[in-house]
Amino acid sequence: MGNAMSDRVLALAGLMQALAQVRRIAETGEADGRVLTVALDSVFKVDAPSTQAVYGGAGGLRPGLSILRDYFSGSARDDQLPRLALAVVQLERRFTGDGPMVERVRTGIERHADTAERLGTMHPDVLAALGGLYADTLSHLRPRVLVQGNPHYLGQPAVVAEVRAVLLAAMRSAVLWRQLGGSLWDFVLRRREMAEAIRTHLGA
Repeated sequence: MGNAMSDRVLALAGLMQALAQVRRIAETGEADGRVLTVALDSVFKVDAPSTQAVYGGAGGLRPGLSILRDYFSGSARDDQLPRLALAVVQLERRFTGDGPMVERVRTGIERHADTAERLGTMHPDVLAALGGLYADTLSHLRPRVLVQGNPHYLGQPAVVAEVRAVLLAAMRSAVLWRQLGGSLWDFVLRRREMAEAIRTHLGA
């Protein structure tokens, strides 16, 4: 097993981990702060030296790797999660094909980097900024990523901003996955290799 697949499953774990938090926020109005921090921090690590550095080490991706392991073993508990992931992966193709929008997102992230460094990526001001950036850019592309959840929470502007901020983090992982050579064909042709890479990272 080469390092390429090892890195790819880390990026994919980052994607699934972020989207699991999107689902949790939409359903309960709350997130796992530790897991969410890993996702949001990754948004600002645009020029990280390695895949693991994007997420602060492979250890921070154990929740996402566990989700992938359950998916490959057929024991996944949230049937909405793979659909959401597919929607983000499809949107990523539209996004990366739109050079001006990519530049707008990158510039927006750089503009808020100092605030994130000073206050932390979980700060409401940072969540609002990232959520606004997503709303102004990616939300205008099709197909739209539709998040289902509790209307009580999805009717609150702060929760909507947080969901959008985490969707931006999910997109960051989707872009990285594609940059590392990932494609939907991996799930057809390289399932065994992917599953082995996941087990290796989990130490199972």
